[in-house]
Amino acid sequence: MSVFSLSDFADHEQVVFCSDDKSGLKAIIAVHNSNLGPALGGCRMWPYASEEEAIRDVLRLSRGMTYKSAMANLKLGGGKSVVIGNPRTQKTPQLLEALARAVDNLKGRYIAAEDSGTSVADMKYMAEFTPYVSGVKDKATKDGKRSGDPSPATAYGTFVGIRAAVKEKLGRDSLDGLRVAVQGIGNVGFDLARQLKAAGASLWVSDIHQEQLDRAQQELGATVVGSEAIFGLDVDVFAPCAMGAILNDKTIPQIKAQVIAGAANNQLAEPRHGTALMDRGILYAPDYVINAGGIIDVYHERTGFKHEEVTRHVEQIYDNLMEIFERARVEGRPTGEVADVIAEERFKR
Repeated sequence: MSVFSLSDFADHEQVVFCSDDKSGLKAIIAVHNSNLGPALGGCRMWPYASEEEAIRDVLRLSRGMTYKSAMANLKLGGGKSVVIGNPRTQKTPQLLEALARAVDNLKGRYIAAEDSGTSVADMKYMAEFTPYVSGVKDKATKDGKRSGDPSPATAYGTFVGIRAAVKEKLGRDSLDGLRVAVQGIGNVGFDLARQLKAAGASLWVSDIHQEQLDRAQQELGATVVGSEAIFGLDVDVFAPCAMGAILNDKTIPQIKAQVIAGAANNQLAEPRHGTALMDRGILYAPDYVINAGGIIDVYHERTGFKHEEVTRHVEQIYDNLMEIFERARVEGRPTGEVADVIAEERFKR
């Protein structure tokens, strides 16, 4: 397989393959673009079915980080890393050390943060071997302090983005009585669901882990549905908060929701699926715009964290989305296409 020939390669500046026999590390670090600053992006650990799947994922994710940081007006480029393996059974201190040393070899071109399959504790351990990690410092909030975990900011930004999408598509300022299907209720998905519940929304949830479903049912009164059934529910909003490429030829015809707005990365399997959603009258909130809260949080950690400033910055996601929605409506173009144009104007200049 030629990496250069992949459609997802998309002019990446650097792709590094890392391995360590002693720890069993098999990882890929991708730097998509560094025009605006160092490439910052999470480190994902996942039991990929093949090396090709892992390569495609890291390429799509790192490109998304470039666009995400540009849309959020951050002086950062886009990068990502993936580790091939099951984080519940194969993640060890030795593997994390080997990964940290691989990150360190790039001398700051790539800065890692937590992601699916990794945690703040993992990043803190890696920080013993490299300074090029973020999301590790405790942060002040209006109620005290929280950990460096950026997922609360991601969840809040997604909540703000849902409000924007509901305003655009349904003409509603209130979320009271809104019907929302949340796919994936890990750290971000559960926190988002909690905020939606507090705003008066009714919830349907799916996840691959039963303990998370039990928690959502018990604490939020959510209705649990199967992984396949989540797509076809008669709801107002579908909020993907798990893995990518879930909006595709198979799933889009099933969707009854008028709005798709969630925290997952790379939700469109292909760009043409954005057109398919538009043709069906479904408003899509581009993933890298609505889920930018986490990268905003991590950026402010590096520049001096002030809770009020971070909150105001995250809340700009509302205005960013409304600008995209308006341009898409006026120009008759998919929202994802409009978002790409705006982001490229920023990071290519």
